[in-house]
Amino acid sequence: MRQPAVQLVQLGRASYAEMLELQDRWLRRLQVEPGTEDRPATQAGALLLCEPARPVYTVGLRGGLTPEESARLRALGAEVRSIGRGGLATFHGPGQLLCHPVLDLRRLGLRLRTHVAALEACAVRLCKLQGLPDARARPPPYTGVWLEERKICAIGVRCGRHITSHGLALNCSTDLMWFEQIVPCGLVGTGVTSLSKELQRHVTVDEVMPSFLEAFKETYNCTLTSEDSPN
Repeated sequence: MRQPAVQLVQLGRASYAEMLELQDRWLRRLQVEPGTEDRPATQAGALLLCEPARPVYTVGLRGGLTPEESARLRALGAEVRSIGRGGLATFHGPGQLLCHPVLDLRRLGLRLRTHVAALEACAVRLCKLQGLPDARARPPPYTGVWLEERKICAIGVRCGRHITSHGLALNCSTDLMWFEQIVPCGLVGTGVTSLSKELQRHVTVDEVMPSFLEAFKETYNCTLTSEDSPN
């Protein structure tokens, strides 16, 4: 059977607003029934990747920041956005691999929980390829990828009508100071780390991208195409 195709869209360094705008365009595209000119029957969606250009705190459907806290974070120079993914507050910024798979899970034969597990598996494999064999996923409420009690990859997704959005954020060389301003994902007593901190060398988003793409293709059993993104 032919593997479903997922379109690869790499934005490089981009604003979080640009990532959300592109995600919304793909969501509208996938809501069209497959087999039309706007959506070929073999297309399962898109893998949107970027490195956030500026610091931004995002607040999920469960909240997590008071108006006073939001004002304090903005005063530090960060943007604060309420978005439609699950979970509480987290941080995105330079040095982080931000991945938003906009996928029709029916085309991939996945349920929502297996999609989340697949994202975790991609991040775990990437960490191990980088020399961190102890990276692992943990059960809820500790969704994401961890090194002992230190979270290296956050995951928060949204799914409607079998179509996913949002995804994961993996800390490569992120300035971890930004996480100290909040309780990341509402988990008290845990820490946040990065590939650079754990490996004691500077690890860029560009360095880990090839390994992440290989892990994604194998985990999701799909092909990645590199056509132009939709208008």
